Amino acid sequence: MAKVKSLAKTSEDIAKDLFKLLNVDATFETTQTEENGEKGVSMAIKSAEEAGLLIGSHGATLHALESFLSMALKQKTGEWVRVTLDVDGWREKQDNYLRELAIHAAERARTTGEPQNLYNLNPSQRRTIHMYLKTEKGIATESLGEGEGRYLIIKAS
Repeated sequence: MAKVKSLAKTSEDIAKDLFKLLNVDATFETTQTEENGEKGVSMAIKSAEEAGLLIGSHGATLHALESFLSMALKQKTGEWVRVTLDVDGWREKQDNYLRELAIHAAERARTTGEPQNLYNLNPSQRRTIHMYLKTEKGIATESLGEGEGRYLIIKAS
């Protein structure tokens, strides 16, 4: 009987094949995660020479790579899994920035009583702020709008 590979190992193999095709030299540290019963894979990528290329403008390439790897993993395993990539610590810095933004907006909402609208966030950034403020007492978040015009509202509840 064939040994079943872990989701982390399978996703890393897919990423290595993709990067080889792209002629990008990188190392990977991959772990399987689970959040709220949802399986995931987290992959830290180190690439001294190609980090900017892999991240892209405002993380656009990084998000595209995450989508591609999630779809490729689904094709291989039959399971839908969220793949999260971090290239040379960029995601961690981005998450810290979003946490600070969320804290400041929540404090402004509490202090002024006025809802705080956050524009120009991609779906992943909105999700990060929603998740961060989910446990914050007296604060509610909501996304409104459609497509590119979608924005996040943070308000005192």
